[in-house]
Amino acid sequence: MFDLSLYLTGLAALAVFAAAGWVLSVFRSNVDHVDSQWSLMFLLAMLVYAGTVPETQRGRLLLVLVAIWAIRLSVYLTARNWGHPEDRRYQAIRRRNTPGFAFSSLYRVFLMQAALAWVISLPLLGAALGRTELCWLDWAGVALWVVGVVFETMGDWQLARFKRDPANAGKVMDRGFWRWTRHPNYFGDFCVWWGFGLIGLSAGAWWCLLGPVLMSVLLLRVSGVTLLERDIGQRRPEYAEYIRRTNAFFPGPRRG
Repeated sequence: MFDLSLYLTGLAALAVFAAAGWVLSVFRSNVDHVDSQWSLMFLLAMLVYAGTVPETQRGRLLLVLVAIWAIRLSVYLTARNWGHPEDRRYQAIRRRNTPGFAFSSLYRVFLMQAALAWVISLPLLGAALGRTELCWLDWAGVALWVVGVVFETMGDWQLARFKRDPANAGKVMDRGFWRWTRHPNYFGDFCVWWGFGLIGLSAGAWWCLLGPVLMSVLLLRVSGVTLLERDIGQRRPEYAEYIRRTNAFFPGPRRG
């Protein structure tokens, strides 16, 4: 149960969406709106997959879950980045690839993210193609999605509120969800995608688990925890104590 033509249609839609973002970045001289596009890429993919095949309960369910997750995250990131200079991650990529970054960002940033989103979207394709009735595995996936959205939403809200208080300038956020894990938003994303994976698996699409596996690698080893903490100890020495006492990813009690 794998529809290659539908999957490739999803890739084409994501590539067009990414290219539109690239055009905007040329006019703005800033690429960080690709962060706002990231979650919307999955909503677009789900719309393509679910809108092309006969409607099912599972397809409708996953479309709602993806829409809630994607729109919430995109709105949050847009509001957070609005009016600020380009994120330092992209500034570093720009410096390494200047001159010519205005053009090369098309494939270095935008099409690269579209390709990653395409692979990760496999659970969405599997769920859209499935024809079996909803079962306990679907509801286990929904439960895991709920945990993930709560961790993401509350983690983002708590951090934003912490940063708005001038008294916290220069301090490390170690309260609320951030007391249990140094990255509640990344852990939440992990749960969301394994929730989607369980729903895709319930539809009989065992191959869809490649999506959450890739997302897990990105969150843990590439663009998530590893990238964020690569030099944070140099920029913020007090973060070393936070690392010593707090789990990096999976929530747990504080140490010592």
